[in-house]
Amino acid sequence: MKPLVLMRGGGDIASGAVYRLRRAGYPVVISEIAIPTMIRREVCYGNAVHRGEMILERFVARHVSIGEVKDTLAQEIIPVVTSSYEELLDTLKPEIVVDAILSKKNLGTKRGDAELVIGVGPGFTAGEDVDVVIETMRGHSLGRCIYDGPAQPNTGIPGNVGGYTHERVIHSPKAGLFTAKRHIGDSVQANEVIGYVDEEPVRAKITGILRGILKSGLIVSDHFKLADVDARCEESHCYSISDKSLAVGGGVLEAVTAWDYERNLDGNNL
Repeated sequence: MKPLVLMRGGGDIASGAVYRLRRAGYPVVISEIAIPTMIRREVCYGNAVHRGEMILERFVARHVSIGEVKDTLAQEIIPVVTSSYEELLDTLKPEIVVDAILSKKNLGTKRGDAELVIGVGPGFTAGEDVDVVIETMRGHSLGRCIYDGPAQPNTGIPGNVGGYTHERVIHSPKAGLFTAKRHIGDSVQANEVIGYVDEEPVRAKITGILRGILKSGLIVSDHFKLADVDARCEESHCYSISDKSLAVGGGVLEAVTAWDYERNLDGNNL
């Protein structure tokens, strides 16, 4: 049986890695927070925490307790668990850990947590706190495995999609209760109200399709990421894993399979 992978985070980038790993036959358990705040919810296995079950591109993810993980894996279903990272390490003893939280900083993952520890994006340094870093910056190095040093630093500027960068991402104008008035897949016009934070309207900056929006009813902080408008207006993009997520996922899969091959090669030479 292939080694168990514990994925920290169930957002859209992490889900690309989960998909790649599952297609290659690796069992994956997702560690998610109790109230996930992803906006591209239709392409996030971690959204199973809100829905109970999430189906994305042939694979089913299910929100379960840590005690149900073994049976869930046996059903070829991806377990999504909200137990603490430490408890998951102690109970599941995964051979591989992938930190794809994308917080732009390390939230406690370290070498030695598993035989192979992978950090996705900035905030990790290969050879220090993780074994491998996967590049997440769009461009020539997207998805590359880094075995010495960090990924490119976060620029604070969203990647260019459909000719727009910061204009496509909508942030909260204040702290408060978010109420969504539009849904993923809806067409929106520039300056259209897509929701409210308390009584203050949240407006789209550009015309396009709503590729992602935060779940209604959540409390947000000031400048919290609420939505993403895609000017390309391809509805299918709202419900399928993105090119970036698949590229990063490919890097994760490369790191895992290279490690797996090398350890089996070493074992055969004993």
